[in-house]
Amino acid sequence: MNLPELSIEEAAQQQAMRELLAREMDAAGGAIPFDRYMELALYAPGLGYYVSGAHKFGPGGDFVTAPEISPYFGYCLGRQCARAFEELPREILEFGAGTGAMAMQILQELERLQPGQAVRYRILEPSPELRQRQHETFLDCPPHYLEQVSWVDEVPEGFSGVVLANEVLDAMPVHVFRCGGKGVEELWVRQDWDGGRLKLDWKKASSSLRAAVGNIESWRGKFSDGYVSEVNLRMAPWLEMLADRLDRALLLLVDYGYTGREYYHPERSMGTLICHYRHQAHEDVLLRPGLQDITANVDFSALRDAAEAAGLRMLEFTTQAAFLLASGLDQMLARLDPSDVETHMTVMQGVKQLIMPDAMGERFKVMVLGKDFSYPSGA
Repeated sequence: MNLPELSIEEAAQQQAMRELLAREMDAAGGAIPFDRYMELALYAPGLGYYVSGAHKFGPGGDFVTAPEISPYFGYCLGRQCARAFEELPREILEFGAGTGAMAMQILQELERLQPGQAVRYRILEPSPELRQRQHETFLDCPPHYLEQVSWVDEVPEGFSGVVLANEVLDAMPVHVFRCGGKGVEELWVRQDWDGGRLKLDWKKASSSLRAAVGNIESWRGKFSDGYVSEVNLRMAPWLEMLADRLDRALLLLVDYGYTGREYYHPERSMGTLICHYRHQAHEDVLLRPGLQDITANVDFSALRDAAEAAGLRMLEFTTQAAFLLASGLDQMLARLDPSDVETHMTVMQGVKQLIMPDAMGERFKVMVLGKDFSYPSGA
């Protein structure tokens, strides 16, 4: 894989991350579980991928998300928010808002549908650099847009409204397991630097991970020897926290992933971990920690079960394509001026990326949850 040379700033960040990992491993006896490594690589204060100053989104970054591909993604979510506001307070809480593009699109569509009705739009964003980018996004809009937006450090107690999480769950740290003659093993990262990189190692899995794998095998059947995959043990506590802090809410969770039976299919025997660096996707999780994204697909069956156990109700589970079309995508596209051929072609190219099966349409899923809330009847 041909990668660009590190800038002076990136090289300094990489060295600081290596020193942090070395200290962490020294304190733990020389190695740490993969989920802790992933947590530090993505979220270590000032150094992790999602909290550092690296340019992540858009053509010049590492990947492009749906709101950057087409504004119609956010417009469709705005229509869902408008529908929910028939019964819920006009409040939105978004996790990890990226560049702020989706928030802007949602506010634009809400203003079109419900003119003169302000919305309180809160963003929970751990990255100071991304908070600044989000603020700059709204500086290009009319002033009343920015007046509706604020940033928070945690989920407000007693929140009522709409909760949004687009490509958030895939960035949660996961445990990696392997099944074989030694039972269930867990992936660790150890301090044995080779060419400036760490080493991977397998150790006996923790009791919590063994229990999680056993639960999967109870409905799937026993994993074959050498089978490798992941389990997200942080998802259930996150949902429990959400359910505890929400009063009445609609939750829209959009991400890429599979149902449990697809996720742990016999042929998917090497897991789903993937890394992104400068629009190159690869599987080397030890490459440039802190400078590259590390993600795992979402197990939507586990998400549903954990949500229901936390007291949330699943209202809908569908593909991104079906969700966007049900949100009125066709009607919005009908507003386009057919005589403006260039604009029409540009819009349609972006929309195709959102809904085509070989793009994002089938790979991305939408899970809709409710806390003491159901969609208005007849809506």
